[in-house]
Amino acid sequence: MERKSVLFSLFVHACALLLAAVILAPLVWLFVMSISPAADLTAKPLRWWPQAVDFSRYGILLSSIENSAGAAFVASLINSIVVAGMATIAALALAIPAAWAVSRTPAVGWSLYMVIATYMLPPVALAVPLYFGLSHLGLLNNVFGLALVYLTILAPFTTWLMKSGFDAIPREIEAAAMMDGAGLLATLRIITLPLAAPVMATSALFAFLLAWDEFFYALLFTSDLRAKTLTVAIADLAGGRVSDYGLIATAGVLAALPPVAIGLVMQRALISGLTSGGVKG
Repeated sequence: MERKSVLFSLFVHACALLLAAVILAPLVWLFVMSISPAADLTAKPLRWWPQAVDFSRYGILLSSIENSAGAAFVASLINSIVVAGMATIAALALAIPAAWAVSRTPAVGWSLYMVIATYMLPPVALAVPLYFGLSHLGLLNNVFGLALVYLTILAPFTTWLMKSGFDAIPREIEAAAMMDGAGLLATLRIITLPLAAPVMATSALFAFLLAWDEFFYALLFTSDLRAKTLTVAIADLAGGRVSDYGLIATAGVLAALPPVAIGLVMQRALISGLTSGGVKG
């Protein structure tokens, strides 16, 4: 058996701790800011831990009092969940058949590359045509309209990820199922999609995160709480003459919780999906 030296093990653990510290330090500082009094956030020298812990900002942002900052934040949170969820589901519904078709028919692979090429365009170049399109359809300041815009971003991305997952599934398995009498839809439902489940979960997670964090189109195409998303609501907190940095940090902590929770739940599928196709037998 291969024996590892103690120094090498210590080096690996030290690197892992350093990486964890680099990743978690901004999140920890964000939480510390959210529970620090305003005086501590502007004190010189900077206080790394508050003299008195204050959780009142969480109560402010999660309150349901009408016309309050909490009501606006909660409404924006719900809008973000609805928009990101609808865009992710629609993107997967389009990406699965498109990715399978491109994977099994390499001759049409050029079409996927052309769609991916649209990512080279800056978002501002598409803002005007998208605005007029949504205006013509009556979908400005509407969660469905915003989800439709996000779909144009997510569909190519999820198709690309799903294609790599389908490429890793041997075609012989599908051919064997069809020889046994299974039709195309039955083969996809029984054989292909279960094998591609980890990649599907990974694609769904990344698509949700892209839609959750999007700011530019949400700022342009929404104007009030009927469709305003969380990213725009957090920007509004910093838009006044005097910014409450603790309140902004609290909003950031709350905004990070849904993606973190989804990531923890889907952790195993995420790791399997990211490593799919890395090793071929």
